[in-house]
Amino acid sequence: MSDFSLALNEDQLQLQKWVHDFAADVIRPVAEEWDEKEEFPWPVVEEAAKIGLYGFDFMAQAMMGDPTGLTMPVAIEELFWGDAGIGLSIMGSGLAAAGIAGNGTPEQLGEWVPQCYGTPDKVALGAFCVSEPDAGSDVSSLRTRAEYDEAKDEWVLNGTKAWITNGGIADVHVVVATVDPELRGRGQASFIVPPNTEGLSQGQKYKKHGIKASHTAEVVLDDVRVPGSCLLGGKEKLDEKLAKAREALNKPKPASSGKQPAMATFEATRPAVGAQAIGVARAAYEYALDYAQERKAFGKAIIENQSIAFMLADMVTEIDAARLLVHRAAWLSRNGTYVNAEGSQSKLKAGRVAVWATERAIQILGGYGYTREYPVERWHRDAKIFDIFEGTEQIQQLVIARAISGLRIE
Repeated sequence: MSDFSLALNEDQLQLQKWVHDFAADVIRPVAEEWDEKEEFPWPVVEEAAKIGLYGFDFMAQAMMGDPTGLTMPVAIEELFWGDAGIGLSIMGSGLAAAGIAGNGTPEQLGEWVPQCYGTPDKVALGAFCVSEPDAGSDVSSLRTRAEYDEAKDEWVLNGTKAWITNGGIADVHVVVATVDPELRGRGQASFIVPPNTEGLSQGQKYKKHGIKASHTAEVVLDDVRVPGSCLLGGKEKLDEKLAKAREALNKPKPASSGKQPAMATFEATRPAVGAQAIGVARAAYEYALDYAQERKAFGKAIIENQSIAFMLADMVTEIDAARLLVHRAAWLSRNGTYVNAEGSQSKLKAGRVAVWATERAIQILGGYGYTREYPVERWHRDAKIFDIFEGTEQIQQLVIARAISGLRIE
């Protein structure tokens, strides 16, 4: 931990301002419109691509070209300060890219990650498909099956995925499927489903409580055939993994019995989700602070009342504390030095803070905060997702509890 620094370098400070300006000038003016439409904000994502904020080059530089690990959470916080739904539309392909990076070979990374983004002239999308109607947090119980057709060197995928960001409209779908049901989570693998593959279709599109500008839908896989080369990591590596898992099947389970493909991806992305939550929380805090300084009651600004001032003091303290956890986790993740469950700690804290801070903002605005005339109502709706997706609040607690106890707590 001696090398961890809280200070942003000059490049990161410039990037922070660049993304913040984009969020202020491009995202915020249309945030309410896209929330009402409940549609994917193609014009905003295309504008982000034109300036280099959406694309493979930006993701590669921000993630792989940054030894501190802080560039990406800094950028994400500013995007989600602009709007969570639009921010997720811009960042959603990154989860598919992370799934490829976490499980694929260098050759697969080079071929497929750029296709998750397309070009500034023709934007593409990626989707990471894990959750299912009967297996949300319980990713070890996935029913989507992948069967190998040795004669054709193809994998055949069948099943339904649920709550998928960019599901059905993405160009590249990364699908986690069960190869050996007996092995549960250790019998799973990840597959690339290339653009226009026959048998993949969009199921129902969900009407959501928040993040409405982000497209969330079912993905239906009906005898989807993909080449053997679309198995992330390759057949040889999978066979070796399955053989080891079968050997260990009847042995006592340790606290951690091997990383599942989905969990490996989520571990890497949890600090980023924490940064998203902080962006929403900060937006609510800043708006409430400005309102409290301008709103007058009983002849003085309401911030002069301790009840209001103390709420704001608590809000800024909690937001700063959550950001510190996120930045620490991002640094540890980038440098491969996770000790326990710092990624889960950062997401757990940041998600809770987002829900709480946006609720406090509504309280400070009073009746106005409860109406759609003010954005704090939208931010509160958006914030709740951070207690749910990419591992619920309770899943984060489970991961942390297992890490600190060394026990396989169920």
